[in-house]
Amino acid sequence: MSDETLVRHCSPTLAGIKAGNLFSEIYPDHRTMVKDIRRFNQILVPHGLVLLPVKFRNGWTLLYLYRPKDLEKSLSSKEAEEILRQIGYTETGINRKLGHLIRRLNESPSFPHEIGLFLSYPPEDVKGFIDNKAHDFKYVGFWKVYGDEQKARDTFFRYHRCEDSYLKHLEHGATLKQLIID
Repeated sequence: MSDETLVRHCSPTLAGIKAGNLFSEIYPDHRTMVKDIRRFNQILVPHGLVLLPVKFRNGWTLLYLYRPKDLEKSLSSKEAEEILRQIGYTETGINRKLGHLIRRLNESPSFPHEIGLFLSYPPEDVKGFIDNKAHDFKYVGFWKVYGDEQKARDTFFRYHRCEDSYLKHLEHGATLKQLIID
């Protein structure tokens, strides 16, 4: 995987304006995937970020880049805790909640909708998506909006602006390490 791939898919998390991003990458084998993730984590972990494979099938890998401190804050809101509790998350701590999510990703035939909470989606939008079965939304951007449409539009604009800026910096010679905001 290239630095550009990580920046293209995860610039808001690298910039510290989002708790996590999810994206996929193709690897020829499991060993190459592990080696690549270790290489990136040597750069990311000292800056409070973790790159984690959450699903691997036939070379296709679903990767999750996240900021543990920001994720802890996101998942500890009353609304997020209630959504997770209703779905069966009884664990405390982000590592256990992440473990639960990973099990659901790998065992469930459908995509677990609570993943939005792990991606900094507003809990009201995650709840709206679950309750309305992905229908009757107000707007679609990075996610389907059921709550504050203007706030979501502003967030989507910030994410796009961040990605554009990061890609330009990378194109002009910035390193991944230089782009990470602690």
